[in-house]
Amino acid sequence: MLKTVPAQLSGCVVCLDTKKMAAAPLYCVCRQSYDVSRFMIECDICNDWFHGSCVQVEEHHAVDIDVYHCPKCDVQHGPSLMKKRNNWHRHDYTEPDDGSRPVQAGTSVFVRELQNRTFPSADEIMVQMQGHQVTQKYLEKQGFRYPITVPKLDGLGLKLPPSSFSVRDVEEYVGGDKIVDVIDVARQADSKMKLREFVKYYYKPYRPKVLNVISLEFSDTKMAELVVVPDIAQKMSWVENYWPDDSFFPKPFVQKYCLMGVKDSYTDFHIDFGGTSVWYHVLWGEKIFYLIKPTQANLALYEAWSSSPNQSEVFFGDKVDKCYKCVVPQGTTVLIPTGWIHAVLTSQDCMAFGGNFLHNLNIGMQLRCYEMERRLKTPDLFKFPYFEAICWYVAKNLLETLKELREDNCQPPAYLTEGVKALITALKNWLKREVTEPASEVPDHIRPNRLIKELTKEIRYLEEEQQSGAGGSKPMKSQGSGGCPLTRSTLDRASHHARRTARRLRHHHHHHHAPKTPSNLEILELHTRQVLKRLEVGPFEEDAPFSSTVTAKFNKASVASAAAVERSLDNNLRLLFLYLLAFREHPTSPTTEEEAVEGMLSMAGLLYPQRPEESSTAQEPWWSSPAHRSPDRGALQAQQHVRKECRAELSQRIQENKNFMDSQSSGSNSSEAWGDQSPSRAASSPLCLDPSPGTDYQYCETTLSPPLHPSKRSAPNTPPISNQATKGKRPKKGMATTKQRLGKILKLSRNNHFLL
Repeated sequence: MLKTVPAQLSGCVVCLDTKKMAAAPLYCVCRQSYDVSRFMIECDICNDWFHGSCVQVEEHHAVDIDVYHCPKCDVQHGPSLMKKRNNWHRHDYTEPDDGSRPVQAGTSVFVRELQNRTFPSADEIMVQMQGHQVTQKYLEKQGFRYPITVPKLDGLGLKLPPSSFSVRDVEEYVGGDKIVDVIDVARQADSKMKLREFVKYYYKPYRPKVLNVISLEFSDTKMAELVVVPDIAQKMSWVENYWPDDSFFPKPFVQKYCLMGVKDSYTDFHIDFGGTSVWYHVLWGEKIFYLIKPTQANLALYEAWSSSPNQSEVFFGDKVDKCYKCVVPQGTTVLIPTGWIHAVLTSQDCMAFGGNFLHNLNIGMQLRCYEMERRLKTPDLFKFPYFEAICWYVAKNLLETLKELREDNCQPPAYLTEGVKALITALKNWLKREVTEPASEVPDHIRPNRLIKELTKEIRYLEEEQQSGAGGSKPMKSQGSGGCPLTRSTLDRASHHARRTARRLRHHHHHHHAPKTPSNLEILELHTRQVLKRLEVGPFEEDAPFSSTVTAKFNKASVASAAAVERSLDNNLRLLFLYLLAFREHPTSPTTEEEAVEGMLSMAGLLYPQRPEESSTAQEPWWSSPAHRSPDRGALQAQQHVRKECRAELSQRIQENKNFMDSQSSGSNSSEAWGDQSPSRAASSPLCLDPSPGTDYQYCETTLSPPLHPSKRSAPNTPPISNQATKGKRPKKGMATTKQRLGKILKLSRNNHFLL
């Protein structure tokens, strides 16, 4: 029985020491050890494994081999035996053609029947426009609900290579060694090959198979310089507008695809990942789109069809009331909105360019498509990279937008209000889900619960204004009226933020109180309150186990590098301010500045008895007991290495906070002053253990599971990274129980008058 190991871009690399590597088994005629990134095939005679590239066997050809003979066994036993074709209408062409099995999508019989069918013309639903008419202002006013076709390139801001640009030119700019995903159309199956091999196939006078390339994202290649995406996609894109440069997550690359399909290539019905909108331009050749409107009924039918076991045997266009046919000739650009269900037939050899983008106009539909992907268990490889992360970034930015509009007495457009409502619901659900799931896509420096609360508050303000406006009071200016720009440039946002800050300062100035000189412990109390505020600790949150969370954090730190330990200790030190407050007036708590510092260092695990006789014979607090210390000597050394720095930093922060308080002679009272102060360097990072910056993430391949038809993929970043590979390395949600415990301590402190 033929056995193969598929090629992958990279995989889970097992670290071996020198002796093990020397003893690793060698394979193939090249006598190399196993490489997960290379496709291999097993000889059915000698049972040795061979690299496909060493024995001239392509991965997509291997499926046609029934019994494989390696070059050595070939001499004695003859050539490999190939599978026998028995039909032209099934993905498995070895099935007997007894007429009992239906036609499957992508096969030559299917393509012939599809070309002979008649469909309603897409002219009924397509909006034909000139390039200069496709503007953000137009779409914001009219909506982006129906596909747009632009017959000429002029005015779109889209720049492409000339129509003479060839498949060989793609190889020259991208590189022949680039691994590309290739669809075997007749089997609707996915495999990988080097770009140069696809080019060789493309120029063969006879092509034994129909191969299609639809997932070549080239943003990280020289070819990226030849393509400028349409202005509309650039200006409306969430990634371009909201993705921060300092994000922990790698930036999604989904804006520049090159599609190279030979005649009769077919991609079955699908919705583009994450409900993204998409632009396509046919450089040469022709494509035919089969379009279905994303109504409630059609989306429900689509989800049922996608999860059905006989999906490939049912033409989805027959399940809905109308499936429109749209022929896209050379030089034409189409824009397909959020959620439109579509299939694509390449009616002649074709090269096209395209890109995907998320935007503010159809937020609810984008979220609905994403949730559908989750229900269908779509592999991460076929989903929008870090979709949830970008939604958090968008929510943060839209909160600022709503605040600015409210302060300018402007009414936001309906699509934005409805979009934010849908976003709030999704964010709440994702936070609830994180309780049971180990991974999180909440970006660093975003306080999720507070963000949701403030967004909800802004929506409530809007609804109250609308009700009061209906009651006859002064209405808000509508969006687009004088003084209410729909979007702000970066400079506009900066100046508006400065004006808003000035208004707040003036407000504080009118209501200031004479400051008092605070003690060191009062400064620490104020600092702790600020930390808790950033951690979003509510005073009445539910209690939860605490010691296990801290133990897990310290255990994690014990096996980390020295740098990681230092970062984690800095985070844990911030927790300790709270404990100082909790035991502030307790008989056993420290009462001097030096003892306070010593106590905090001890809780952080930075003070250890130097000699056994120095250890206290009395019952030790939980933070210094052996059960809560790491047995790892390397981690102990790392902690001792930063002990002095932490001690100095604590004292320095106390002094800095003192100086700050002293400087507030004409400002607000001490609590207000502290609340307005920008966070300190150490307290600004989130309470979590981030992976080491040097972590080498691996790209793990997945099989082509539901949706069963091939779909566009996002471009791997450098180093290649996938959602799946990264999720296991995000901070665990033990953080949530820590926050709850901190809130409980504050509550207890309040009730016992420790703090107030």
